[in-house]
Amino acid sequence: MTPERERRASELVARYPESQSALIPFLQFCQAHDGYVTQQAIHDAAEIAGITPGEAESIASFYTLLFKEPVGKHKIQVCRTLSCMLRGADELQQHVRQRLGLGNGESSPDGRFYYEEVECLAACDRAPCLQHNLEFHYDVTPEDFDRLLDEWRASDPGVSMPAE
Repeated sequence: MTPERERRASELVARYPESQSALIPFLQFCQAHDGYVTQQAIHDAAEIAGITPGEAESIASFYTLLFKEPVGKHKIQVCRTLSCMLRGADELQQHVRQRLGLGNGESSPDGRFYYEEVECLAACDRAPCLQHNLEFHYDVTPEDFDRLLDEWRASDPGVSMPAE
């Protein structure tokens, strides 16, 4: 474990009454540093939490905000559960895939965008819902997505857009 990770692990373990509670925040820290949750991060997290690497792996695999392989800088997740589907998520998903030129679970070749269709984002009353990194967007239409995409692109000038 690097000294930086050791420091962060110590801070997190001290924050919680049980060391296992530090597992996910530690994995999020590692992901922010490495771009995804590496096997080394899983082993380090298991060590600080006092669990086996297999247990840490199963926890890391459960959460949709933890990625076990490199993904794009702009992580776009669209809800695919019933409430969102009844309010147009299928149309939104198709539009997002077409605009980004990506399928479900794919990253753009330039490493800027990642698209994923996920289970409930817990906003059934505001469906369809999407999440960009950790920011939620509610009642999203294809036109709303185009506006958001323009905003994300403007905030990150290195982002290239696929041809339409």
